[in-house]
Amino acid sequence: MSKRRDELRKKVERGQARARGESVPGLSPNPASNLIMANAIVRTGSILFRRAVEKRMLKGRYGKDTAQSIVENQGMGTTLAGMALSRIAARSSTGAVVVGTGMLAKTLYDRRQSKKAQAKGDAELLEKAAKD
Repeated sequence: MSKRRDELRKKVERGQARARGESVPGLSPNPASNLIMANAIVRTGSILFRRAVEKRMLKGRYGKDTAQSIVENQGMGTTLAGMALSRIAARSSTGAVVVGTGMLAKTLYDRRQSKKAQAKGDAELLEKAAKD
């Protein structure tokens, strides 16, 4: 354990962590609870924003109802792959470069294979939408 962490832990045990008598900002007087609540709020907002963006991107091509069906019927694999890629990209600049390079390579490959990729992508999305 680091020296700084040990010092802070001792201060907390002695009640000296808030020497100036300042209150803890947030909904709860417990800072750990506030972090948990903030994390839940941010993640919920992120999920809602992501869904709205996905629907907006698909709506122009497939229509409102079909776009909604596609977004709601995404499989666990698609969700986990997106989550894994975003975590890798967010942890380090090397991860961001690797993920970005992979996305660029996939985009260039799809553009080169545009007609085949477009037909395949349409078929996959419409198949997912039809699972309702």
